Amino acid sequence: MTMRKLTMSVPEEMIPLIADEDADQAFARNAMMLYPLIQNLTISHGRAAEILGVRKTDLIEFYDSMGIPYFDQSDEELEADLATLDKVFD
Repeated sequence: MTMRKLTMSVPEEMIPLIADEDADQAFARNAMMLYPLIQNLTISHGRAAEILGVRKTDLIEFYDSMGIPYFDQSDEELEADLATLDKVFD
C-alpha cells in the first residue's frame, strides 16, 4: 500500500499521543477515520478494507472490537424484514 504524508490540524494535546504510533495504532487511527465514510454510505466496508490493505472480515472484526456493529438495524427493522421474508416464502 502506498502511503503519503498529509498535514492536518489536531488539538495540540493530541500530538504526543499520536506522534510515536506503532503499526497497530496507525491502523486503528486510519480505520476510525474511514468509519464516518462507511456510516454515511460514501464507501463500503469492502472499499475501506481495500484502502487499509486488509480483508473485509478483519476490518469488520476490528470495528466490532471497538463496539461498532456491522449491522445497524433496530430490533423493529429486523422484525419487519423477517415478517416480509415470511410472507415471501409462505
